[in-house]
Amino acid sequence: MEVRDGMSPTVLTVGPEHSLRAVARLMSRRKVGAAVVLDPDGNGPGIITERDILASLGAEQDPDRELVGDHLTRDVVFASPEWSLEEAAAAMVRGGFRHLIVLERGETVGILSVRDVVKSWLDSSPAELHASLEGMHNAELQKVAPAGL
Repeated sequence: MEVRDGMSPTVLTVGPEHSLRAVARLMSRRKVGAAVVLDPDGNGPGIITERDILASLGAEQDPDRELVGDHLTRDVVFASPEWSLEEAAAAMVRGGFRHLIVLERGETVGILSVRDVVKSWLDSSPAELHASLEGMHNAELQKVAPAGL
């Protein structure tokens, strides 16, 4: 299965000037854990996640005064719709994050979460699931195996 098969094509987008409270409300209403941040002055989209909002709250910052632009992740890993779900899952595990912005020809076409990956795998046949997990395992091994093995 490919990323395009599991991703959500409906993406919550916000600007860097939104308050953290406003974004938290939008994310809660849409039942999503991340929003794509479109900044006309930035270099491509960023992402704000529930984890970013919790970090701010944990630091006792005021969510009505704190702006998305000060808390978003700008160094984003993007996925292609043609990536396999195994490649996407491996990227998430390596990077320690739960969402991938999906880009095609420089445009945001979707977002893929860990939940989306798991749902796709559970909706597949047992043989497809086994092949997917084996593919993810092999992709991870190739990243850490010394050259020549």
